[in-house]
Amino acid sequence: MLRNAFEPWHLILIIAVLVLLFGSKKLPDMARGLGRSMRILKSEAKALKDEQPVEAPRAESAAGR
Repeated sequence: MLRNAFEPWHLILIIAVLVLLFGSKKLPDMARGLGRSMRILKSEAKALKDEQPVEAPRAESAAGR
């Protein structure tokens, strides 16, 4: 069904609509902002992934004293 979803003329039409909506001056700024956001998201996700979970002291060992 979606085998031919993005043919070349679809992409040309999407680009033309974006240029008409936002203008040629705004598109590079929007792309730059999107790139920065993606880099920040990627670095934060990597930091969360690399972060080792800190074990909390067990309540059982404290109660047994």
